[in-house]
Amino acid sequence: MNPIKVVVQGALGRVGQEVVKALCHEPETKIVGAVELQVGEDYLPLPDGSGTVPFSSDLDHILTSSQPDMLVDFTVAQAVMPAVRIATSKGVNLVIGTTGLTDADLNEIDHLAVAGEVGAVVAPNFALGAVLMIHLSKVAAKYFDSAEIIELHHHQKADAPSGTALSTARAMAEAKGKPFSSVQQEGKTLDSRGKQVEGIAIHSVRLQGLVAHQEVIFGGLGQTLSIRHDTINQECYIPGIILAIKEVGKHKGLVYGLDTLLGL
Repeated sequence: MNPIKVVVQGALGRVGQEVVKALCHEPETKIVGAVELQVGEDYLPLPDGSGTVPFSSDLDHILTSSQPDMLVDFTVAQAVMPAVRIATSKGVNLVIGTTGLTDADLNEIDHLAVAGEVGAVVAPNFALGAVLMIHLSKVAAKYFDSAEIIELHHHQKADAPSGTALSTARAMAEAKGKPFSSVQQEGKTLDSRGKQVEGIAIHSVRLQGLVAHQEVIFGGLGQTLSIRHDTINQECYIPGIILAIKEVGKHKGLVYGLDTLLGL
């Protein structure tokens, strides 16, 4: 069986570098090109010393010349949709870990993927532990009336709340069948209560020294339940990304979240 040929957009980013490294060591995949916003060389040396791959800021050129099966994108929201339009027009499957996409963006990704007869996996979090955290939170949501989310990330993260926190809150409300009971105090304005999503207050922390962390806290009569996931480093995303790369070609259109691929 031929390895899956992959181009990585955002190859020099924190997650992108881990993806490039993983692709070099995974026998069923092969990196054939890399893309970054600013490029000083025509070729990117591979971290395992096996050679180089074409390197450019021109995604169209890289996809045309390397003929990949897959584009993996870990960049910023503004760069995703132009990349999706180019990739789907060339019949290239997509794995997208960039957050900050709108519902309109997701609808367009689905439409373009179906039209291009390709698959597109978009996940707010590729860490398997984070996916399980959301799944367990959906289970617990049926038994508690109030909940809050605290999400903590590195100081350079552009969006707040995080895509994972927003997805968690919406998934919890969907599982419950109605919004949660938000805190109300008569005569007081609770400006510091965080962003309200389906009755759940989401609190965002951005600090140096953090990677990615999230705690979901449920409250009931005389008890609380906490479900927490901590990312120690970017390596935690790799098993989920490799899973998506291997599975996305079996689908046509948008697959949102790893839970579908995991059968949760």
